[in-house]
Amino acid sequence: MAYAIIKTGGKQYRVAVGDQIDVEKLDAEVNSTVTIDTVLASGEGDSLAVGAPFIEGAQVVAKVVDQHRAEKVIAFKFKRRKGFHKTKGHRRQLTRLEIVSI
Repeated sequence: MAYAIIKTGGKQYRVAVGDQIDVEKLDAEVNSTVTIDTVLASGEGDSLAVGAPFIEGAQVVAKVVDQHRAEKVIAFKFKRRKGFHKTKGHRRQLTRLEIVSI
C-alpha cells in the first residue's frame, strides 16, 4: 500500500489513500480539493523515496470533508502558597481531509 509523509501547518503526517486526518485550518471550502506539494517521503512496500527536503513533482490530493473546532484545552497555572490561580482555554480550528490520491 502506497503512503506518503506530508508537511502542513508545521506538522508532519503519514497518509495513505482513504485516510482521514485533522490538520491546522486551511482556507478551503467543504467538498473542494486541496493539493499538498510538501511531500517529505513516499513509499510503497519496501521501497522508500526521501526528498531533500521535498520530493520534486510529488503531490498529495485531498478532499476537504469538514471545517471544525477541536475539543477545548484548559491551561491552568498556579503558584503554591501565593493565592495565584489562572485558567485559560482555547479550541483549535481544524480541517478534516480525506486523502484521494498520492
